[in-house]
Order: sequence, then C-alpha cells, then structure tokens
Amino acid sequence: MSLRLSTVILPYRRWQEGGRSTWTRAEQLGFHTAYTYDHLSWRSFRDGPWFGAVPTLTAAAAVTERLRLGTLVTSPNFRHPVTLAKELISLDDISDGRITLGIGAGGTGFDATALGQEPWTPRERADRFGEFLPLLDRLLTEDAVSYEGDFYSAHEARNIPGCVQRPRLPFAVAATGPRGLRLAARHGQAWVTTGDPKLFENGTPEQSDRALREQGDRLADACAAIGREVSELDRVLLTGFTPERSRPLESVDAFVDFAGRHRDLGFTELVVHWPIADSDFTADEKIFERIAMEAPAQLKE
Repeated sequence: MSLRLSTVILPYRRWQEGGRSTWTRAEQLGFHTAYTYDHLSWRSFRDGPWFGAVPTLTAAAAVTERLRLGTLVTSPNFRHPVTLAKELISLDDISDGRITLGIGAGGTGFDATALGQEPWTPRERADRFGEFLPLLDRLLTEDAVSYEGDFYSAHEARNIPGCVQRPRLPFAVAATGPRGLRLAARHGQAWVTTGDPKLFENGTPEQSDRALREQGDRLADACAAIGREVSELDRVLLTGFTPERSRPLESVDAFVDFAGRHRDLGFTELVVHWPIADSDFTADEKIFERIAMEAPAQLKE
C-alpha cells in the first residue's frame, strides 16, 4: 500500500514574512498536500498573529501549481454551509481543482465561543455536524438548494458553475465517534483522525496502534452498514497527537519506522506539522526537509 506524505502549515506568519515562502517550499519538497488549520485562533497562538484559512489558501493557490491544498479541519463552530460552499467553489476554481476540505464537528476551544455563544456540548456538536455536512454536500453538487433544518437553512442558494472537481471537491471527514464515522462513510472521500486523545499524555505507541486499529474497524463497520467498501476512503493521520508526539521528526529513520507502522494499520496519508520554533511543533528544519525528500522513497521499498 502506498503512503502519501503531507504537511500542515499553521497560518501564523505574515504572507510577506515567511508565509508565502513556506507554501512554495512545501511544493518544492514534494509534499502531496499542504493543509492549514481553519480556526479563528488556536491554543498557545491565541495572543499572537493568526490569519484566516480561506484567504491563506487562496494566496497559496496563486503561488503553487501542483501542490494540493486544504483545511484540516473546518468545523461548524463559526461557519455556515451556504457561505462556506461559495468560498470552497471559488477556491476550487482558483486552484484549478486542487482543494480538499478537511471537516469535523468542532471542539471546545476559542472558536466555540468567539461569536458570543455558549460552547456546544458533544451531543450538540454532533447534531449540528449531522445537518451541516449533508447540506454542504448538496450545496457543492446542485445548482440551487433550498433547505429548512433545525440549525441551518438555505433558500434558493445558487452555486453555479459548481466545483472544478466533479461531482465536488473531496471531503476528508475527521471523526472517531459513531455518528461522525457514519457521516464519513456516507459523505467522505477520506477519513481523518489524530488518534485517541486519552493516550496523548501517558499512553504507549502500542496502545495508540491498538486504538487506531479499532477506529479503523469502526469505520469499516459504518461503511458496511450502507453497502460501501471501506477501501474507497483514504485514511489520514494528523500526526503530533499520538504518544510519540514529535519524536518521529527527530530523524529520517525514526520517521520511516513510525510511518511504516501506520501504513501497516491501513493509513494512506500522514500529515506532519511544519516546524514552529518554541511551540509544540518544534523540529529541526533540516531534518524535516530530509524526511520530506527521503522518506517517501524508503517507504516504497
């Protein structure tokens, strides 16, 4: 099984002060996709620079040619399907069909309260996501959509000419719970996970592998329930949140070992964070670039 290597570039740099050069370097290094977080702000970066995902990806599309681009991930926390669909169709057009939408139910961070609302409970997030994603699917595949739901509405929303990618740009659905996995099975072209968050602090790699295998089994069950082959979905691991944390980026050999183990678990794409000094994503940039250039070939051997 082949394994693609992608990266996620956090939008904390001004475009003319390292932002642009990072995205173009990602293409030069041969990454399959470069994603960015779609947050209003995020964790330790809350009190520092942070830019919007859609304008950042628009700029990245203008300075790259082959690199796929995407969000990892967008959520309903501060988005509406109607306006998001218009932005995605525009992005897909500007990039000539290079956009992937990573999307999930959202969390409890800064995004959850920035619009003045109380943070939603896990059940409320799942309820909204269960309405958001099918409506977004329709908006990206139909010329005109009307819909009245419990949380979202659309009245003769027009999205002409639609996506460059047909029938629409791909969805990479982040999910670990049963309702999210059912949505991934029905609407996703890929499934995204970060592993089991309960294992991040004190878990072992073996426990993490077991948890990821169990998540994959539940995805397969969700696909079987609707008569879909689970092999139709790519499996994406956003790294940095398993018990190994950033250790796989300490050497090419360490990464190849980590990547090979997860390829054997059925993953088709690994996403590594672009190094950020003095953060949870600190890594040696020279080693990071060696991993990008050397590891994919070793993983084919």
